Amino acid sequence: MCSIMGYCGPKLPDAFLRGFDETLSRGPDMHRVLDLGAGTLAFHRLSIMGLTDAGMQPFTLDGSAVVCNGEVYGFEKTKRALMQKGYTFQSDSDCEVLLPLFFEYGAGMFSMLDAEFALILFDGKTNSFLAARDPIGIRPLYYGYDDSGVIVFASEPKNLVPLCKTIRPFPPGHYWKDGRFHCYCDIAKVDDVCYDDLDTACRNIREKLTAGVKKRLVADAKVGFLLSGGLDSSLVCAIAAKQSTKPIRTFAIGMERDAIDLKYARQVADYIGSDHTEVYMTPRQVIESLHTVIRLLGTFDITTIRASMGMYLVCKAIHETTDVRVLLTGEISDELFGYKYTDFAPSAEAFQKEAQKRVRELHMYDVLRADRCISVNALEARVPFGDLDFVRYVMALDPQKKLNTYGKGKYLLRRAFEGTGLLPDEILWREKAAFSDAVGHSMVDDLKAFAETQYTDAQFEEKRKQYTHAQPFTKESLLYREIFEQYYPGQSEMIAGFWMPNKEWEGCNVSDPSARVLSNYGDSGK
Repeated sequence: MCSIMGYCGPKLPDAFLRGFDETLSRGPDMHRVLDLGAGTLAFHRLSIMGLTDAGMQPFTLDGSAVVCNGEVYGFEKTKRALMQKGYTFQSDSDCEVLLPLFFEYGAGMFSMLDAEFALILFDGKTNSFLAARDPIGIRPLYYGYDDSGVIVFASEPKNLVPLCKTIRPFPPGHYWKDGRFHCYCDIAKVDDVCYDDLDTACRNIREKLTAGVKKRLVADAKVGFLLSGGLDSSLVCAIAAKQSTKPIRTFAIGMERDAIDLKYARQVADYIGSDHTEVYMTPRQVIESLHTVIRLLGTFDITTIRASMGMYLVCKAIHETTDVRVLLTGEISDELFGYKYTDFAPSAEAFQKEAQKRVRELHMYDVLRADRCISVNALEARVPFGDLDFVRYVMALDPQKKLNTYGKGKYLLRRAFEGTGLLPDEILWREKAAFSDAVGHSMVDDLKAFAETQYTDAQFEEKRKQYTHAQPFTKESLLYREIFEQYYPGQSEMIAGFWMPNKEWEGCNVSDPSARVLSNYGDSGK
């Protein structure tokens, strides 16, 4: 990960640099602030591709400049094509192709990119700024206006708290130019439904996910893998292990006394022959990390905070004890293939509508969690299930095929890898357990118990009513909201609301986001 920031006006306020220093951990290797006269671009670097000083940003060319937190896949081919047009390059950085691409195609370049990115670009020809974000929002970008009305862009909301009264997430799949947001890609929108038969669909799922993993293994820095022992992360690790000539490094975390994940992660690690590390967490660590985790996340959402506890602590251990700089993770599969609660979808149309909503909101929830927990520990997250070609294909598949009519959730994904030998059957067909529960049911129980000690029933009712947006509905949610407000006062609308099952569906009107409260949880927690 890197940290970018842009001030689109001539008189840089002192608070800009104070805000920029809030995300030093995203890019601890090198730092640069470039005064462009008409504005300022700033960059904290985490060196992943093109490790020499020549890969340092902002990149400049003919009076223009760009900062980008991102990975451009297949950039080598793009670079060769640009060289044939007369462009020269000084580094091996993938992001150095961005300015030449802009010169050739303007804002049309964003639809051409196979990338996860957030960028801020200064166009020296028009003396104006442009900003853009990838279609899923895997790389973070926020914006706000300072007291003088100047728009400011930054990787995280904590960069903007000293500068802006109102902070908002930059919409994924959009670019900003001349004061307006323009959608260049709605990744969840399906123009033509794909009616591939079951065998064809599963083959394409297998091939496209494999390609998504393979391209994310390319890095000049050391690569590792988060392994929960669940289907999604296990598939990513198994595919990577088959591509690698030496054992990959995998990492798993769980509570000391009742970790569900650790035994399955160890089983997968042994099967694929990875160099595996187990990290244990304690109830005390969880409670003591609450403020840290909520501040780094910039959210009050219950699901996101619970699931971040294990992820933050395992990434902290990776940062402190290894030289790994890039982590592949298993996020985004649930939104594409279904959660436990989507088993209750009343129709294929309802399933598809819910999937579209979730994919469009991912940048505020699971994708946000992965980015912050990993980047705060000076690591880079890569998400193979977020590969654009893969997402487009799965979203376009006939939703009737994605409904759980098979007696097993995520049936298409499981069947796609059946018979390949990548994973043992007991892992490939294992019931899903939510990550926040699977690190140990006791962790969620400890958090809820701690919240109960913070308020009487009367205090809870009184305090929660002061919030009109995303009103807390349990003592745990109130605790998280009050901590959030300490660091991001009045900024709750950065998050749409609580990541909960669709209450309109029969069987889903629950008061806790854990899949444990659903009637179909079954053997997931064993």
